[in-house]
Amino acid sequence: MEWLAYLGPLSEGALVTAQIAVASMLLGAALAFIFGIGRLSRVTAIRWLSVFYIEIFRGTSLLVQLFWLYFALPLAGEAAGIDLRFNPVTVGILALALNSGAYGAEVVRGALQAVHGDQFEAAKALNFTDRQAMWRIALPQAIPEMMPTFGNLAIQNLKDTALVSLISLADLAFRAEQIRNFTQDSVTVYSLVLLMYFGMALVLAGFMKLLERSVGRWRRTGA
Repeated sequence: MEWLAYLGPLSEGALVTAQIAVASMLLGAALAFIFGIGRLSRVTAIRWLSVFYIEIFRGTSLLVQLFWLYFALPLAGEAAGIDLRFNPVTVGILALALNSGAYGAEVVRGALQAVHGDQFEAAKALNFTDRQAMWRIALPQAIPEMMPTFGNLAIQNLKDTALVSLISLADLAFRAEQIRNFTQDSVTVYSLVLLMYFGMALVLAGFMKLLERSVGRWRRTGA
């Protein structure tokens, strides 16, 4: 029953993983809406800024983004006379959020563009401003369509948290590697880690399903 001794440190790592996953998902969702809506802006500067952010973070490796924020950004800041050093937790959350936010922004954009144009024409006929049409007409219809894809992105983000162990953040993957190096019991350690990630993914998937049903309730009521 040696594996019971592994559960303590692995649980501590799992807690760190869960905290990073939740924080980065919330920040990533905010970025997704900001830049997804910005992608459709009539203001050229806002639109191109959104395009630049989306393409940079979708077109480069998350691992490279993580290393750049943790190793390269402080050096660039030092050269400019600015302190841009952040602790591993902040860097991990920021890298994951920026990456998932870029993918989420395209989900937001696609869902908003799927709203029928007649809806906006009706909003104009009712003297709605563009902002009112977005918040009262487009988003209430688009958000339920985004949720299944957001659920997939949330689970992918949870799995991507394993990369933060490479910047010495004591998450589940980091703890597992410590135990494996000490005990050389690779089969047991990684089997437990596999089950723990799977368990967290199941909980997250269940929560996203509940959220999906909640935001889509108006459609069933209307039917």
